[in-house]
Amino acid sequence: MKLAAVAFYGFALGLLAVGLRELLTGFEENRCSMTYMFEYPEYRRVALARRVARLYPAYGLYLYGEGLYAQETRALKLTGAPVLFLPGNAGSHKQARSLGSVALRKAENVEGGLHFNVFTVDFNEELVALYGGSLLRQTHFLHESIKAILRLYKHLKTPPQSVVLVGHSMGGVVARALFTLPRFNTNLVDLIITQASPHLAPVLALDPYLLDFYSAVRQKWVNQAKKLRNVTVLSVGGGYRDYQVRSGLTSLPCTPGEPNKLSLVATAVPRTWVSTDHLSIVWCKELVLATVRAFFDLIDPETRQFTVNPKKKMAVLNHHFIRHPVRMLGETEDLSISDFPEAWSEVNTLRLAYSTPKEGQVKYFRFALSSRRKAYSHFYCRSNNMEMTSWVYGCVHKNSSSCVHAEDLSTETELLPPYKILILTVSELSSVTHLVVSASNLNGKQFSVECEWQRQESQTLSVPVPHVLSFGLAVSDVSLNLSGLLHTIKLQHFHQVYQAFRITVASQCKVNKDRLPNVYRIHVPWFREDSLTTVSMPSVTEISGMLHTSRPDNASGVLLQLHTAPNCQYKVSVRTSLPRVLGQILRVCGPMVPVYTAVTLLQACGGQLSSILKFRRAADMSLVVAKGLQPHKVNLPVYLLHILLGCNLFQDVWSFLYLPPMDALPPTHPDGGSPEGVPLVEEWPLLLSPLLYILGATVAYWASTLLRLLMRLISLILAPLHRPSVSRDCGTLQLRTQLLVTLCLIVLGGVSCGALAIFAAFLLHLYRLLRLQMTERSLSHMLNLAPEKDRTAENGTVDSKSLHKSKACNGAPLLSECALKEVRDDLQLHLCLSALSTLPVMLIAPSLIHWIRNLRYSTQLDPDPCWPISVPLIIVYILLINCNTLKISNSKLLPLTSCLPLPLSIAMVTFSPLHLYRVTHFLLAALVPVALCCVL
Repeated sequence: MKLAAVAFYGFALGLLAVGLRELLTGFEENRCSMTYMFEYPEYRRVALARRVARLYPAYGLYLYGEGLYAQETRALKLTGAPVLFLPGNAGSHKQARSLGSVALRKAENVEGGLHFNVFTVDFNEELVALYGGSLLRQTHFLHESIKAILRLYKHLKTPPQSVVLVGHSMGGVVARALFTLPRFNTNLVDLIITQASPHLAPVLALDPYLLDFYSAVRQKWVNQAKKLRNVTVLSVGGGYRDYQVRSGLTSLPCTPGEPNKLSLVATAVPRTWVSTDHLSIVWCKELVLATVRAFFDLIDPETRQFTVNPKKKMAVLNHHFIRHPVRMLGETEDLSISDFPEAWSEVNTLRLAYSTPKEGQVKYFRFALSSRRKAYSHFYCRSNNMEMTSWVYGCVHKNSSSCVHAEDLSTETELLPPYKILILTVSELSSVTHLVVSASNLNGKQFSVECEWQRQESQTLSVPVPHVLSFGLAVSDVSLNLSGLLHTIKLQHFHQVYQAFRITVASQCKVNKDRLPNVYRIHVPWFREDSLTTVSMPSVTEISGMLHTSRPDNASGVLLQLHTAPNCQYKVSVRTSLPRVLGQILRVCGPMVPVYTAVTLLQACGGQLSSILKFRRAADMSLVVAKGLQPHKVNLPVYLLHILLGCNLFQDVWSFLYLPPMDALPPTHPDGGSPEGVPLVEEWPLLLSPLLYILGATVAYWASTLLRLLMRLISLILAPLHRPSVSRDCGTLQLRTQLLVTLCLIVLGGVSCGALAIFAAFLLHLYRLLRLQMTERSLSHMLNLAPEKDRTAENGTVDSKSLHKSKACNGAPLLSECALKEVRDDLQLHLCLSALSTLPVMLIAPSLIHWIRNLRYSTQLDPDPCWPISVPLIIVYILLINCNTLKISNSKLLPLTSCLPLPLSIAMVTFSPLHLYRVTHFLLAALVPVALCCVL
């Protein structure tokens, strides 16, 4: 049994390691360019009102500066446009230097002295992603900071009326929370840019304050969407490199069709096209440049401040973050092209491939539409001339040799890494007689232009992707033998985040010559999370096919767009990647693993109590933990509850009993969830729950093994400091001492931090475990016995002879094998209890860390999420110190107590996936009866 358990959990540990490796390292290398400061950065503190400084002593407001600009702004007489950077979880205010430095450098090249004043807030590097008690405090301080910033511009004739906010991580959530404040003037902020901010839900909900904060923000923005239409919000996710905040959580929860809200991933941003980790998104030069360019285009030339026009703001953000055309949207003009007959060429073929000469010249190619309207649906053109000038026109009026009057069609141009492309729909060009492509290079710069007429139906193929359970054995492939510059492959049934594929594109050309690079694009129709891969010819390229978001209606799948070279052959193969599937499951469902770890340890505790009830002996901890994996007893009732809750009658009964909604992970589709903030339950996480249970049980099994080894090692180190003991009561406390210690710890938790008192009580219980370990070693040596294994049955219990021998020696500790067995029984019991007690300590650790880091400002944690449960937890931990198998086996509460872990495990899986802090409540509910068994 033990060998089989080790083999099974060893295999499961391998799966977990593969998934973690894929999650943490299975992505492209960091292709972000570093931003550098050319002069020494300075952070000048902005004085705040005494009331504000007294209320928020740990926080501060700073102005970023370098060199001459820093000297000019020492008096804080500012003339630029204000931008305020908000750091995130454990973030430093000095992270604003990338944005501030690039903005200063770019302002040097702008005429008229236009520039920005970049401010930054110091939130004392608080762990607000794990401790939600500071979020509301940060929001209030941000409000005061915005008012203080605007007061610095009162000397101007046209002072700014608002501040642009740039929030990283939780800083972006705090920025949106401003609008929940009752006295906040919504006109003070009309543009928010967030970077890797988890807007849909917190990554880990370790206290109720975090979820209450999110619920208030969501309700404000969804229920009052019309009042907040003047506020433009852009959310940028980092991509697969960011394993701390998955990009699906960065989607803005808003009503469908909300015009002023944009959500996207950095890989889809034009002129960026890179994935960033959680920290590099702040200093990634490509993304910082896109942000700063957008800031300069957002300036109103009359007021020299940020525009307040919502349409202008959206046009600028679309230009820099969604699609990068030749000019801004709405700025179209009719053009007159000079009549140079020698510069014009008529193209009668289906494809044009032209390279400009070294000598500068004027060159236009004309494509007649009359003969192509019925046969072709689209006109495709690309050029590696990256100068953003007009290059494709629609001829409205022409003479015999040239176009006299034309309209610019270049506004639909889209940038790809090696070239710009333009795809025109022929049916929309009814007023145009000819298409004109400019290949002029008056500056002598060489470039290539390739254009062709296309039939969309003939250049679009559909391929069903392999099933996720094919484990890479099944392959879906397709060969592209048709010549063309653009091919589209519809990956059918690819629309869920748990799917992951290895897409291989092999290209081969008959003639080797210089060609424009190929671009392979994964296009996701329902969310802006496209990824691009640029390759040369010929090549065999592997593309990672994964999703950040799921398609809500499963209506269509992902598109693979291949910008190819003409007269070449391509073969596309798609197969499931098991490591990437595991990585995606951990990325999305990772918060469920600690829940199932707690369930396994709780089931192990129940198994230990059952062993004591039946045989009056404690079983080996490794055996009961191995048997804690019981998906048929835990997951099956959860499935049934999910099915029954689809019935209106059962929902009414559920509501009548005042039970909370069935918990679920944050939705994986964009804008998921209901306006009330109740998450919608998706089907696939329920189907994957047995796998998550196995991973959680694996963590519990090997963590308990590690705990046993650590206890042996620490007890060996501390043994010389203690007298050898042969009593099972070593490390216990007298009743008076118990009362005094309990009272002191409760008072300590009330005046300082509840987590500190809980941790102290846990250490006292851990000391009892160490003393038992030392006593077991001492008895073994004294009896000169080798570590003897009990004759155990398959369920980890002893036979009847050993049981009779154990009963015969209950009572005073004797220097015998019987006394050794009693100590070993108590040791196994306390190992289970300690493993179970470790989980609440780990879940409350962020509160303790936050309190320690803020000791110089306040000795009391306010608010304290641990205080409501600290008193019962302290009492339970202290009572468990004196616990032993004899007391529990003689307790009348033992039969009832041994039955509680299973219903509590079911309740934990039902109500704790999103509300992770509830795990502590369920564990407490299981430990209280055990503690009572030691007393009653």
